[in-house]
Amino acid sequence: MDSRTHPPVAAALRLCLHALLVGLLALAAVQAVRDGAPHTAAVIVVTCVMAAVYAAGALAPAVQPHGHAAAVWLALLGGVWLLLLVLSPDALWVAFPLYFLQLHLLPTRWALPTVAATAAAAIASFVLHGQAVTPGAFIGPLLGAAVAVATVLGYDALSRESERRRELIEELMATRAELAEAERTAGTLTERERLAREIHDTLAQGLSSIQLLLRAAERTLSADAPAAAHVRRAREAAQDNLAEARRFVRALSPPDLENGSLAAALERLASRTTGPGLTVQFAASGPPVELPTPYEVALLRTAQSALANTVQHAGARRAEITLSFMDTSVSLDVVDDGRGFAPGSGPVAAHTDTGGFGLPAMRSRARSLGGTLSVESAPGQGTAVALTLPLPVPLPDGRPGQDAA
Repeated sequence: MDSRTHPPVAAALRLCLHALLVGLLALAAVQAVRDGAPHTAAVIVVTCVMAAVYAAGALAPAVQPHGHAAAVWLALLGGVWLLLLVLSPDALWVAFPLYFLQLHLLPTRWALPTVAATAAAAIASFVLHGQAVTPGAFIGPLLGAAVAVATVLGYDALSRESERRRELIEELMATRAELAEAERTAGTLTERERLAREIHDTLAQGLSSIQLLLRAAERTLSADAPAAAHVRRAREAAQDNLAEARRFVRALSPPDLENGSLAAALERLASRTTGPGLTVQFAASGPPVELPTPYEVALLRTAQSALANTVQHAGARRAEITLSFMDTSVSLDVVDDGRGFAPGSGPVAAHTDTGGFGLPAMRSRARSLGGTLSVESAPGQGTAVALTLPLPVPLPDGRPGQDAA
């Protein structure tokens, strides 16, 4: 039995078992010599043979619980013990370490009958050697067997519980690491969006205003005015810096928008959104219009939030995302056939977290761009979320207006 893979407590118990069996074998040999038994030499030889068989099995790596080698070893060990039991009445005490070996190495359905047979052999040795048959002759081996069964089964139960706890702790540690990574990723994306909004609302808007003012000033100056060249260079510098600010905003936008259009990002979102029996479809209507990055971010985040609520709360079988381009506005509709809720009182309305899910976050995003968010729902009748944003007015040269910076 290879003890290298066992914990310290099990190794200590194993050493105690070794010492107990060897001590009891030595006791049987010493008693035979002291009493001058007629089979003293045979007792000593069989004792040594049993000790050798036991040592061979204890050191053999192949002897493992519930293995074929363990069953063969126990059968050989039991046979030698029965021979010793015939030669010496003191051999019955060896039954106690044998109980533990049988319970540890054999499956429970075989271990219990084997322990009972070993106890019966120990009791029968009293009759074989003409010992006085007393209640203790029966109670001793049976009580020892009962203690061994309770000890081994109790230890196995504790060992299984300890293993389950170890696996649970490892699972919790892995989940904790995943949650920490998810929080870091969510924090990074949130900070990217915040920086994008800050650049859009301050730097880009200011540069756009400066450019408009310089353009107006340039129109009021004659071509040969001394300040005309300076105003033109200032306007060009503001235009270049505005373009750079827009590049910053694009770089900080959600990854789904980095490689493709808003429609493509929404289509990918629909294809990868999964839930129990849920099917999500995407459709676009109207001629596509190039939208400023803040608009695309708001529309994509609203779709993500609405679908997250559908998956977590609605129990829907079908959901549809529709992106509609109209003359003066763009709208996003997310409709599902789920259980619905009473607006203002359901779990969806109360659900807000750092990921931006929840109706309050959607409404705040819509208001920041001058748009509106409407929610229509009723218990058992599904939910419809609609975001409408006014299209920015383009400048005379065709570029997006100030709101689109």
